[in-house]
Amino acid sequence: MKNNVLITGAAKRIGASCARMLHQQGCNIFLHYRSSEQDAFQLFEELSNIRADSVKIMQADLLKLDEISKLAEQAEAAWGSIDILINNASAFYPQSIQQVSERDWDELLSINLKAPFFLSQKLSSTLIATKGSIINIIDIHAERGLKGYPVYSIAKAGLAAMTKVLAKELGPEVRVNGVSPGAILWPETELSDQNKAEILHRVALNRNGEPDDIAKTVCFLAKDASYITGQIIAVDGGRTLFC
Repeated sequence: MKNNVLITGAAKRIGASCARMLHQQGCNIFLHYRSSEQDAFQLFEELSNIRADSVKIMQADLLKLDEISKLAEQAEAAWGSIDILINNASAFYPQSIQQVSERDWDELLSINLKAPFFLSQKLSSTLIATKGSIINIIDIHAERGLKGYPVYSIAKAGLAAMTKVLAKELGPEVRVNGVSPGAILWPETELSDQNKAEILHRVALNRNGEPDDIAKTVCFLAKDASYITGQIIAVDGGRTLFC
């Protein structure tokens, strides 16, 4: 499988797992990062040592439309096309509705929704030409919302809607799908053991998943799902059965 892939937020966690797995399957990977420079360059060196000239890297602030445009331009120029766009970059932090500021609104909507839309727009010509694929990393809470995270939930719900709309807008040439993780990685903010146990109690498989569970689903959608578009796959161990 020889494809050119752009992954946003690729420095660590789910993004890095997707980068490693797709690279292992022969893809060229364009790594985007915002602030995790050390992790990003470690991954860049790791993959470059496996296969020369198979990895590119770029820092960009997805809050800024001009930097989104530059990222799209550089990614397409790297190997002459982009075949797969993985909108993985995300901002996630809690606030009650009374605490939400305009800055919170702008940041969460921009990174989780605005950037995926405009990257899809700016790469649409190359994706159409290569009959490519867009895969959006969403969240199971896009469907019902997560208490204490109102703006994040709204943004991810928008990304879910965008997935279905773009499947119509860009079809038949481009397939657009989403993956909604459940309890895969705990938030980087503090979460008590009791909180974790309460979450896992509502998971049918009674355990959390791994980043590779998401990466495997992304690879399936990229490689083996030629007749699937406009779909969102929950990878949550059955968590949504108990919502």
